[in-house]
Amino acid sequence: MKLLYFAWIRAKIGMAEESVTVPAGIVTVADLLDWLVTRGDNYAAALKERKVVKVAVNQEYVGADHPLKPGDEVALFPPVTGG
Repeated sequence: MKLLYFAWIRAKIGMAEESVTVPAGIVTVADLLDWLVTRGDNYAAALKERKVVKVAVNQEYVGADHPLKPGDEVALFPPVTGG
């Protein structure tokens, strides 16, 4: 699974993207976020305010209950404002 991080989430995690093999049992976006916070203090800090983190799977906004597949591209980013 390819993970992409944007804006302050990228800054806190310390990288723009990574490829991961998630453990068995990670079947939804919520599961993925729960797992990511266990990967270190930087992930925990980036995802502390999880309700403001937006998630896109394969370039489409999704909710926490969205199912995941091994080849998905998951993007995590803060709220976006226009101008």
